[in-house]
Amino acid sequence: MNDRVAIGKRLDLPGALCKVRREEPRLQEGHSMARDLAPSDLQTGRQPPAAPKLAFAHCGFHCVDLPRMVDFYQRVLGFTETDRGVVRGLDIVFLSWDARDHHQVALVSGRPDLSGFNHINQLSFRVPSIHEVQAVWRRTKDEPGVHDTRGTNHGNAFAWYFRDPEGNRIEIFCDTPWYIAQPCIESLDLSKPADVILREAEAFCRTMPGFRPVGDWEADAARRIADHAAGR
Repeated sequence: MNDRVAIGKRLDLPGALCKVRREEPRLQEGHSMARDLAPSDLQTGRQPPAAPKLAFAHCGFHCVDLPRMVDFYQRVLGFTETDRGVVRGLDIVFLSWDARDHHQVALVSGRPDLSGFNHINQLSFRVPSIHEVQAVWRRTKDEPGVHDTRGTNHGNAFAWYFRDPEGNRIEIFCDTPWYIAQPCIESLDLSKPADVILREAEAFCRTMPGFRPVGDWEADAARRIADHAAGR
């Protein structure tokens, strides 16, 4: 698709498919974010500098049929083309849902048309609630080229999985208020009313190991992450 749409003029999907928090690394004066350890560092037991906190920003992958993939990600998933050009002899198209991010997905030509194993496990996009998961389900379930579809209750998330026209697996998910031990893969019927899905899912989660409010689990996870970062 050559027509470019201004950011903000998106298809009628409630909520953005992907929100990325941009965090700038902060360095102490006189310190480099990347520094090779000298042999003396190893001998004296000096620790390497702490790794900077990373925030996921975007993904890029090669395509067999670039125009078809651009059409799919714009028309079906609601991304907007923000730029396009040629790099190292390959066509590249940048797509985003968020004006703060020049691109969240980059589609690049040059993928060989070979059947078999796909090295991409999945691309996952968060939406605010089960209503948005169902909205994407309705948009994609009968879309030509979409295949290998399934709704899944992970306990801590509701997800809709499908493969795009070139076989890349996409996950559209929302968080739930609960945590249960992972992994958990239960079938989810997205044709049911949202309130029914929530009620049935909570009843299921209460029977599973580790059930607790997700806020409690996040607090424990934050402590574990802080301890790991501090070397404890």
